[in-house]
Amino acid sequence: MNNSRSNKSPRRSLEVAVVDVWQRELGSLSTRNFAHRLAASEDLVLRLDTCMKLEKHRGCVNTVSFNGDGDILVSGSDDRRVIIWDWQSGQIKLSFHSGHLNNVLQAKIMPYSDDRSIVTCATDGQVRHAQILEHGVETSLLGKHKGRAHKVAIEPGSPHIFYTCGEDGLVQHFDLRTGTAAELFTCHYTNDRSFMPVLPLNAIAIDPRNPTLFAVAGSDEYTRLYDTRKYRRDASPDLGLPTDHFCPPHLINDGRVVITGLAFSDQSELLVSYNDEFIYLFTQHMGLGPNPALSSTQSVCSDASDMGSGSRVPSSPIDAEEKLIPQVYKGHRNFDTMKGVNFFGPGCEYVVSGSDCGQIFIWKKKGGELIRVMEADEHVVNCIESHPHSTVLASSGIDKDIKIWTPKAIERATLPSSIEQLRPKPRSWMYRMASPQDLMVQLFSMESRRISPDLREENSSTGHELLELMLTFNANNDVSSDEGGDNSGPEDFFG
Repeated sequence: MNNSRSNKSPRRSLEVAVVDVWQRELGSLSTRNFAHRLAASEDLVLRLDTCMKLEKHRGCVNTVSFNGDGDILVSGSDDRRVIIWDWQSGQIKLSFHSGHLNNVLQAKIMPYSDDRSIVTCATDGQVRHAQILEHGVETSLLGKHKGRAHKVAIEPGSPHIFYTCGEDGLVQHFDLRTGTAAELFTCHYTNDRSFMPVLPLNAIAIDPRNPTLFAVAGSDEYTRLYDTRKYRRDASPDLGLPTDHFCPPHLINDGRVVITGLAFSDQSELLVSYNDEFIYLFTQHMGLGPNPALSSTQSVCSDASDMGSGSRVPSSPIDAEEKLIPQVYKGHRNFDTMKGVNFFGPGCEYVVSGSDCGQIFIWKKKGGELIRVMEADEHVVNCIESHPHSTVLASSGIDKDIKIWTPKAIERATLPSSIEQLRPKPRSWMYRMASPQDLMVQLFSMESRRISPDLREENSSTGHELLELMLTFNANNDVSSDEGGDNSGPEDFFG
């Protein structure tokens, strides 16, 4: 790989920095904009290095998340514990048992709650609420999914509202003021392509610029966009129907791919990470509409009117193809585990992801140029969390620690000479099947491509019964990889 760009960048970065300081001193550049430009500096990204390891969990760390101010980090693990860190000092402020029966998959601090309200979901299907009180921590069960509950999405700026998704295809709405769950809808495969009764969901994300919109994705090629305003009208005929679909043109009707991670930028761009494929960035006009079967790169012009979105009509077939091709980010490997994906920088200037090779990959959002590959874990890196306003990252994965990355390196990093050498040897798809349910979903998906449409209704009923059995089995037998007990340890207090 040609690293000539890296040899020219230091001088250019210094010149830009000097001009920014000069403009700030003259008053033509506000302190806030100066801080944002500094935090988004490629020079700082190239100086990221491990400044600290947070070591206390006794199992894989499946989730890390900053609070709104960025001074607190919350983590959850296979050991079923939740830990609140003062990450700058490396000290634990609080550690407590989540109340879950199995591995904690996500833990998030609710905004405007004085960092005392935390919601979690886990492989036991439970969605729980932890309240940090003066005398200790109280956890309560809010709702359940059948099978793993993978992700939590918090409504921006709300201390009460959040959503969850899981392997049962269900999307639930929670309001902490009532302490109850509302089942919004169950997601299904498009056009009954599979005789599986539901589409297992792996990811959910809310658009920060328009919180009425949220996206879900899972065991097929489509990211589905929903509008919560439809659920505020009783007996809406559109209940459970997406308002839009997103998919790279070459993956449409590809029954082999799975989506593992989603993220929205501050500009409402949608980032989608595919298993054993690449990461793609979609803008709003790249949607395929409510019915993706009517859309393709060849027929988008004629079908745009059917989708009810005249703004999508391009001026020529060439324009149509350009509008439908999302930005792609390559180099990492997402095969063995469910990896997330994220934006980085105060204006979401970068894209970050972990990899099976134990590295962290950072690309420029605009243009997709890979600029950093950082050696992080001995094994797989699954989670990359961006600090809300500083050039700081937190990462975790199969290792039992959390790594904090800050721009403290003296020398600017350069890319490895060969990215391909970092990629682990591809394994059979059966290697990544973590449960009987995962195996059966894969087998059903393969079988559905060979079944005639006339038999799908009958098979769907059979598939529903099998799925119910597998989800129940999975929830009861998904034992934690670390046999930490339920007893609170001496660290269960505020530091």
